[in-house]
Amino acid sequence: MSLSAVLTPPYYAVIFTSSLNPEHEGYQAMGSRMEELARQQVGFLGVDGARGGDGLGITVSYWASEDAISNWKANVEHQAAQEQGNKSWYQHYTIRVAKVERAYEKHQSA
Repeated sequence: MSLSAVLTPPYYAVIFTSSLNPEHEGYQAMGSRMEELARQQVGFLGVDGARGGDGLGITVSYWASEDAISNWKANVEHQAAQEQGNKSWYQHYTIRVAKVERAYEKHQSA
């Protein structure tokens, strides 16, 4: 796993936490497609994500503005993926939107 570069604040983070159903065929392909599509959106800055063996996952996408987030939410292909997720893939999810005011990082020296 690689992490997104630390961006210069302020910017916005959309934090998507989800728990998958045991049967979630097609989820990984759709996730890859959504990341590809998000990268094409004006105001997209990056994404980090992780999923455990128990199906619990967290994806954090970074955006330049609230308008960019709203435009992503309104994207027709993204909306279709959301519908599919609600019908087939997710037991539960939460979405949080936060404004990042400060960001720090540490690099392990070799």
